[in-house]
Amino acid sequence: MADRTLPTHRWVAIWLGQLVSLIGSSLTAFVLGVWVYQRTGSVTQFSMIFLAATLPAVLVAPFAGALADRRDRRRLMLASDTLAAVGTAVLAALVAADALQVWHIYLATVLSAGASTVHQVAYQAMTPALVGKRNLGRFNGLMQVSRAVQIAAPLVAGVLVVTIGVGGVMVVDLGTFVVAAGTLLLVRLPAEVTRPAGDAPADEPVLRGAAAGWHHLRQRPGLLRLMLVFGAFNFLFGIAGVLVQPLILSFASADTLGVLMFAGGAGLFAGSLLMGAWGGPARRITAVCGGLAIGGVALVLHAAAPSVWLIGVVAPLFLFTLPIVNSSTMTLIQTKTEPAVLGRVLATARVIGDASIPVAYVLAGPIADGVEPLLRADGALAGSVGSVIGTGDGRGVALVFAVTGALMVLLAGSAWAWPALRGVDDLPDALPDDPVGPDADPADRAGPDADPADPADRAGSADGTAGSETVPANR
Repeated sequence: MADRTLPTHRWVAIWLGQLVSLIGSSLTAFVLGVWVYQRTGSVTQFSMIFLAATLPAVLVAPFAGALADRRDRRRLMLASDTLAAVGTAVLAALVAADALQVWHIYLATVLSAGASTVHQVAYQAMTPALVGKRNLGRFNGLMQVSRAVQIAAPLVAGVLVVTIGVGGVMVVDLGTFVVAAGTLLLVRLPAEVTRPAGDAPADEPVLRGAAAGWHHLRQRPGLLRLMLVFGAFNFLFGIAGVLVQPLILSFASADTLGVLMFAGGAGLFAGSLLMGAWGGPARRITAVCGGLAIGGVALVLHAAAPSVWLIGVVAPLFLFTLPIVNSSTMTLIQTKTEPAVLGRVLATARVIGDASIPVAYVLAGPIADGVEPLLRADGALAGSVGSVIGTGDGRGVALVFAVTGALMVLLAGSAWAWPALRGVDDLPDALPDDPVGPDADPADRAGPDADPADPADRAGSADGTAGSETVPANR
């Protein structure tokens, strides 16, 4: 942990640079998916991109955690970004030569997913030292803006691919990489921010180092149970994420789907901004369980009727809860984990939390296909469940949504009833309190309620920075 908290503008610059890079990556991911589907007409080959993007991330995570606890984290981020950029540049060259094949995209996606995993683990492991304990909740809330960006990316990519083509979109992506790398290189970061806090031997076997994350969680049952709950949540979220488009398209047009997806992204963006400004409650497990319960109710309501207006309300509500659950979970891990093993614990948490996502992707379709006939006009459930949610196209998918939402509410109740998990906030903090006095960030010295117009609330920093400096809400 750094001996002093970095000025807010430095970590905001890092965050903005990484966000710009993510926008570019999201644009490329969308246009490549469209390219595969248009060239092959195969949903299976299209869905393989999702598998190529998720499975390597789970497999690489343990190694990424071991690296993050023994290597300079800024250099790891730069190296992984460079590797992903090389893959994008090769694809752009293949497009220019009219030689791009589907297998090229699969290979590049696997490479990018592995590099992104190393990048994310190193980034998250560096975060406590980068922003300080006081700002962790806010920063993790801002990190959730990335999910909103990924939802909005298709809207921008659809325009760009028509005007500058697939290759042009990839060139834009490469430009965003330069922005991210530039901020990492130009923003002054003390060595104690980028350097691992521990003294893991460089010759320690990677698998042994990775196992340290698992052992650390086992010694803290509250954190381990939190990860298990998060994995179950990701499984349920994965099922809903796969099936939401078929649900909407069963009663609405493709244009309406785009509008509703945008509305959902707006809810996600609003939740991210809320957490970025607020940081979450003092007892973060309350936010986790409350977010799960509200999100589950919203999923159940997706099934109530084939109504555009209904989905337009409950989809943003569901996605509004996502940043609350995600950022509160991440802040708990970062606050309660010793900095020396944080990278390995984050990697283990990533494996536990994300391993269920590919399973959800694989199972969602067959489950929906199996349930759909039951809610046809002459189906076995037409006279019972069908009398509540209706019968016909898409009502089987609606039933899957209702069950998924009910399971999410049950998950929230079970998590709250688990004493070790309910008391996870009571575990001793592994991070020291942020410094006060001359070594503190001016924003920290002024306090969260300071009035920038009141001279008494302005910090006496050498550069005249106002003590009430906060992250602009529109970033």
